[in-house]
Amino acid sequence: MNKKILVVDDEIQILNLFKKAFGKKGYIVRTSETAEQALEILKDEEFKVMFLDLNLPGISGLDLCREIRKDNPNAHISAVTGYAYKFEFSDCRKAGFDGYFTKPVNLKLLYEIAEEAF
Repeated sequence: MNKKILVVDDEIQILNLFKKAFGKKGYIVRTSETAEQALEILKDEEFKVMFLDLNLPGISGLDLCREIRKDNPNAHISAVTGYAYKFEFSDCRKAGFDGYFTKPVNLKLLYEIAEEAF
């Protein structure tokens, strides 16, 4: 099984960090700067683990998670945000997130989550 991860964040530095860090651990990492682009990727590919920024241009991370959950009930989806004051953990749970992390994130913790999901 391919260990594929989808990372959605509007900050290119964050996408590059995830790609490099998880790539070193043997994961295939797809990235997207927008929710709309992520939904296009998900039409053709399956991901067991996803990390979504909450504060995205256009469709929010909360709405993106709700949309993804319709077709991916068993995926592990974690919220990653630099705006903890703006997004409540309870709202993230209701939207379907499994995890909630604030930036800067502890990559070791994210590795553990990804490994558990696979």
